[in-house]
Amino acid sequence: MDRYLASELLPTFLFGVGAFASIGVTIDAMFDLVRKIVESGLSISIAVQVFLLSLPEFIVLAFPMSTLLATLMTYSRLSSESELVALRGCGVSVYRMVLTAVILSLVVTGMAFVFNEQIAPASKYQASQLLDAALKSDTPAIVKQQNIFYPEYQKIPQKDGSKKKILSRLFYADEFDGKQMKGLTIIDRSTEGLSQIIVSESGEWNPSQNVWDFSNGTIYLVAPDRSYRNILRFEHQQLKLPRTALDLAQKSRDYGEMNLAQALEQLEVERLGGDEQKIRKLEVRIQQKIALPFVCVVFGLVGAAMGTIPQRTGRATSFGVSVIVIFTYYIFYFITGALAQAEILSPFVGAWFSNVLFLGVGTFLLMRVAQR
Repeated sequence: MDRYLASELLPTFLFGVGAFASIGVTIDAMFDLVRKIVESGLSISIAVQVFLLSLPEFIVLAFPMSTLLATLMTYSRLSSESELVALRGCGVSVYRMVLTAVILSLVVTGMAFVFNEQIAPASKYQASQLLDAALKSDTPAIVKQQNIFYPEYQKIPQKDGSKKKILSRLFYADEFDGKQMKGLTIIDRSTEGLSQIIVSESGEWNPSQNVWDFSNGTIYLVAPDRSYRNILRFEHQQLKLPRTALDLAQKSRDYGEMNLAQALEQLEVERLGGDEQKIRKLEVRIQQKIALPFVCVVFGLVGAAMGTIPQRTGRATSFGVSVIVIFTYYIFYFITGALAQAEILSPFVGAWFSNVLFLGVGTFLLMRVAQR
């Protein structure tokens, strides 16, 4: 029975992935790329690469929808042809019939998590970098970033054998114009027994010597007892500090271009900056990134439960019902996400509410069918 149900579910699922991903990437990416080819002179080879790199993002979004479509269409067909009635007559419970769909949905959830964590963010970031480089190759634009924070931490061994995480260096710049950092303040505690505060009008990375060139600034040397040891004023000064802050400013990623580890690292930076709106938005995005793969299990249960209801429906009806369920789910998803960003709901509730709601609906429908 499991092999038979799986053989019925898999072709429909693969068809759904191809169909939904193709529709999504065509509407979102292809039309925009065609416009850039015509208006901005983007080469066709670059456009094809960007198009292919955009696919993983839409494949991730297609996984839950395809799971719903496969389970609903398969179980509806089995119900309309009385195959489910025959199985129940042989003593197979509705819960046992649906178990196959739930297990396959869990497998798809794992696949969705891998795509959403390892493949889609990297490919989307690579696509955006490739597109920006192609469009800016002739007339490079100035990239401006403001309020750039970058903290560095180190672990200090404690007497009990544990390690304590402390801030070793804090880099802040008012603005980055694509070449220079301006309004710099750097707190450096990386050397034991010596702390220094560097305030500079501007700073620029020197790639030939792998150092920072600072201009018009002051270095405050602080003794271990927190008293000022010395004050050095300079017009030009080279300091050997890491270029990580420059990389952060040059390669800042969109929320969709970060995996979970990068998003958590960015959250630490945003918390240090104190921008409550950005912090809240990133907290919600992190929870949504975790919750999204589990939509596959929810849709698998909902589709199987709706499909087992005794009825006589065709594939067109099942497809229409799938679209309505998907549309309803994402309405709740976006509304609760917006409420979480507005601090009406917590980030966890805002991200998981739709999953819990539809999981409850699917369980209720399944219990109603089992009681008949």
